[in-house]
Amino acid sequence: MEVIEKGNSLRAVVQALRCSGKSIGFVPTMGALHEGHLQLLRAAAQENDITVCSIFINPIQFNNSDDYKLYPRALEQDIALLNSVACDYLFVPEVLDIYPEQSPLRFSFGELEGVMEGKHRPGHFSGVATVVSKFFNLVQPHRAYFGQKDLQQVAIVRQIVQALSFDLELVCYPTVREQDGLAMSSRNKRLDPEQRKLAVNLYKVLQLAKAQLHSKSVAEIKEEVARALQQVDQVKLEYFEIANPKTMQPVTDVLALPEVALCIAAYVGPVRLIDNLLVNLKEV
Repeated sequence: MEVIEKGNSLRAVVQALRCSGKSIGFVPTMGALHEGHLQLLRAAAQENDITVCSIFINPIQFNNSDDYKLYPRALEQDIALLNSVACDYLFVPEVLDIYPEQSPLRFSFGELEGVMEGKHRPGHFSGVATVVSKFFNLVQPHRAYFGQKDLQQVAIVRQIVQALSFDLELVCYPTVREQDGLAMSSRNKRLDPEQRKLAVNLYKVLQLAKAQLHSKSVAEIKEEVARALQQVDQVKLEYFEIANPKTMQPVTDVLALPEVALCIAAYVGPVRLIDNLLVNLKEV
């Protein structure tokens, strides 16, 4: 695997690869890699001639400076994992290489920014859109791979691809979970052993909500989820929503759709975690 630190160097490499007819799969990450990332990398390697991974903790998508400072960093371990899945190129730029100067550019995503992650993390999606657009321009991938855990982010990226006419296929893979159901996340590394045990309650209440979709109203289900988490020490619910998976807007009548997304964000101790389930209503 070749490690590239400069955007101009990466651009030259991928342009040569594309000219030679090679297909490129791209997996953007913020590092602290886990099996969820590796699933995406294996898929990229299987479906493309060349796999590119980026590790860049994007400062402008954090609306909490402490969250940015405390985000897990483990580059040596990440490189070892990338070598185990036969990644071809790792892009690890410095902040000044991506943002040589402060840009006034801001993205707006309408209704998507008024709910869930957009509502609770002002400016987050503009930061995501900025860095994703920059990386798509640098990597020029044929396919870009994202995980379902960041479902609303995937909707944002899909809008970027359509609105800016990026010539690539967006591929979304299901969330990878620990044996007890906890969604794999780089932020899990910040949990102490007790918090790690408590974090599985996010998945448990998603399963609780799923089981009630045919028997209770949206308001009743939301009350049940809030009540269940109120009984768990160190877990503080930020939001739980039942949403249309295409628009990410809250729904009031679950049975009016063939599929819904159950979405949750909560603090476990000081660590903010998100999760979701896509539920086919014909199958529950």
